[in-house]
Amino acid sequence: MAKLLARAGVASRREIERMIADGRIALNGEKLTTPATILTDLAGVTVDGKPVRPPAAARLWRFYKPAGCLTAANDPKGRPTIYDRLPAGLPRVMPVGRLDFMTEGLLLLTNDGELKRQLELPKTGVVRRYRARAFGDITQEQLEELAEGVEIEGVRYGSIDANLERRTGRNTWIELALTEGKNREVRRVLAYLGLQVSRLIRTSYGPLGADELEPGQVAEVQREDLFRFRQTLK
Repeated sequence: MAKLLARAGVASRREIERMIADGRIALNGEKLTTPATILTDLAGVTVDGKPVRPPAAARLWRFYKPAGCLTAANDPKGRPTIYDRLPAGLPRVMPVGRLDFMTEGLLLLTNDGELKRQLELPKTGVVRRYRARAFGDITQEQLEELAEGVEIEGVRYGSIDANLERRTGRNTWIELALTEGKNREVRRVLAYLGLQVSRLIRTSYGPLGADELEPGQVAEVQREDLFRFRQTLK
């Protein structure tokens, strides 16, 4: 059932488990107690008393997330979220992964919880590319050591392909490619090298780039491109 609800775009599997624990999901009027309930379709399933629509075809959008907003549905502190920045007219969408508050650039959005999960899993090997502007001294040789991975405060970060792009005084632009995307990974790894990141941009996610997008703009990925992308996933 959790898979069907995720596929229908209700929420991620983890969020659905929380919704069940909170008594928000029912089948034929009976509140469900476990996400392991076996169903073949969503007939009779309600969320907050409202029937769940059958899943629509999986769709994917490219969104240029501006700096200064959260990748979240809401914030108890009242800070702006991506949903405050999205243009009107989109169906219900979920972010693929997260970009932290001050990180900008490409954030994928989907209406399909299973596609979201598939794109987020590290084992699928999707390469995320970033450009970072950082203050401090660094050599290409130091950056190349990141290819072996690094452990910081007990957290192991996998291989990162990092290259110096250009220097302007003591500010350096660095290009990075990684497949894990752990929380604040790029910022933490560069801080470990003695660098202070002043701007961080995700430029691509797999074959999809930010390209012509301006902050706050959205463009849907064509169905044929989405199909080809999914075919490349491990």
